[in-house]
Amino acid sequence: MQTGENEQALRKIIDFTRLLSITILIIHFYLCCYPAFLEIRLTHKIVDHVLLPISRMSIFKTVFTAKLSALLLLIVSLIGSKGRRDEKIRPKTIITYCLTGLLIYFCSSLLLTRPWLYIGATAFGYMLFLTGGGLLFRMLKLKLGDDIFNKENETFPQEERLLENEYSINLPAKYQLKGKERNSWINIINPFRGILVGGSPGAGKSYFVIRHIITQHISKGFSMLIYDFKYDDLSRIAFNALREHGGRSFYVINFENIMHRSNPLEPDTMLDITDAIESARTIMLGLNREWIKKQGDFFVESPINFVTALIWFLKRYKGGKYCTLPHVIELSLIDYKELFAVLSSEPEIEVLINPFISAWKNEAYEQLEGQIASAKISLARLSSPQLYYVLSGNDFSLDINNPDDPKIVCLANNPQKSQVYGAVLSLYVNRINKLVNRKNQQKCSLIFDEFPTIYFNGIDNLIATARSNKVAVTLAVQDSSQLKKDYGREQAEVIMNIVGNIICGQVSGDTSKQLSERFGKINQQKESISINSSDTSVSRSTQLDYAIPASKIAGLSSGEFVGMVADDPTNKIELKTFHCQIQNDHDAIWQEELAYQDIPRARSINQNEILMSYQRIKEDIKVLTEAISAES
Repeated sequence: MQTGENEQALRKIIDFTRLLSITILIIHFYLCCYPAFLEIRLTHKIVDHVLLPISRMSIFKTVFTAKLSALLLLIVSLIGSKGRRDEKIRPKTIITYCLTGLLIYFCSSLLLTRPWLYIGATAFGYMLFLTGGGLLFRMLKLKLGDDIFNKENETFPQEERLLENEYSINLPAKYQLKGKERNSWINIINPFRGILVGGSPGAGKSYFVIRHIITQHISKGFSMLIYDFKYDDLSRIAFNALREHGGRSFYVINFENIMHRSNPLEPDTMLDITDAIESARTIMLGLNREWIKKQGDFFVESPINFVTALIWFLKRYKGGKYCTLPHVIELSLIDYKELFAVLSSEPEIEVLINPFISAWKNEAYEQLEGQIASAKISLARLSSPQLYYVLSGNDFSLDINNPDDPKIVCLANNPQKSQVYGAVLSLYVNRINKLVNRKNQQKCSLIFDEFPTIYFNGIDNLIATARSNKVAVTLAVQDSSQLKKDYGREQAEVIMNIVGNIICGQVSGDTSKQLSERFGKINQQKESISINSSDTSVSRSTQLDYAIPASKIAGLSSGEFVGMVADDPTNKIELKTFHCQIQNDHDAIWQEELAYQDIPRARSINQNEILMSYQRIKEDIKVLTEAISAES
């Protein structure tokens, strides 16, 4: 513990040491230049008598040892010195003073033949070195201005090992640690706990992350569903990866350039009326996204019940002969009298259609229109020959992870028509979800680019329960606010919080704040300075602060990602959080893409065939109506 007495005693010792150094130098001058002192009568018998024994000491035997002894004592006195520290003192100034002083101090020995010049040069060199040494121990080295953005403090160790297994996704990366660049790996060893890929447009979600998820999972034998919002960006990658690895069939659902056909309401896959309810809810909420936030309202649930009745009736009629979405649309458009006569023939949907029939019989036509017209208007938007043709075919079944027939299915959307196409593709996703989430199936990867553009009813339940069935779900979103807009606040928060693996590029607002809190805090060193007229004090401390602040997440460059991975009991990962630049071999990817082949057309079809299919579906409903009318 410091006291006034201790500091005073230390000061006396320092002063004595420096005085001893100066004394040795003066004695050296007197002994070495005695003739010059004698000439100007600056000698005395008593002094000579005292200094004669001292001159026999070893330090005065040579000029070099005497000067070196004086210099060493000066250095010792400087080490213990204490003065007002100043951050304006520069190392160059100190080095100049010290080197110049040492050079003059020792080279002055060449002037021994001129005693007074020698004494002056040696004393001048001594003073220069004393000045430089004093500056050295008063120099204040601060890092306050070197790292104005606190980058070094916010770096932390990250996983540098490559951890692979039969399901993993491994992305090479580089990160900064205390100013040094180091190699690392993003190891998603358990993709079945869900993967959320976030980032604003241009952040590099597809190029740096999603393309590698596709290629690595295909190489590891996964069956796959890809929702390709901007067809054929991801489908082309998947097709060419499959050419290299094989072992699965490849299908594309595309409503503009027709490739394959598939019926999402395949009657064999609809086991009970709850399947029809989920399908109806998916298609209606997909067509009317604002209804998602109003589920439970009378004028939302009524159209859903109406469409459910249509689907289940067609499923039950003649073994599901006409159970397709185009037939559902056409059946909804017939007159009420014929419609209710048709639906009344199926006892299982009596509960569903009873409110509509009651309103019709009681001539409550305004209520009836409110219940049914919204469904008819929404479904009418899907009345397109191309849609009818694709939705009424049966080129493949939707059990994509069937071990006997694994598939890679791409659902193609068009950003300009995303609202209509997205609703139908949502129905495909809903039906595939029901079929893949079963035991004893092949490992499966579901990848959704621009996920908010479709309505996936039960995505949280899929992520929560599909892990044991080896179903990996990857969701690509731009921002949590986008999810809240399309899915509602509660559902969006569930999706954001339930996902185990997060890889996020540049985002801002609430998303960046939420992620920053999720990544947690680290110990960071803080430094402060206090300067007054007599002293300068520096204090250093450590405190917990955010490892990746929200402002840093909002300023990430393209290809730079932050996130957190999940592990499993057999393969623990201690360093789960990362902030790194994912490393893509751009030349290799460019060469690979040059060798890509275009996805071949599955069929050659003309417009006449599409129109014939369209008319045939309309005729089917007409025949069905007449047959039931004849029976009744």
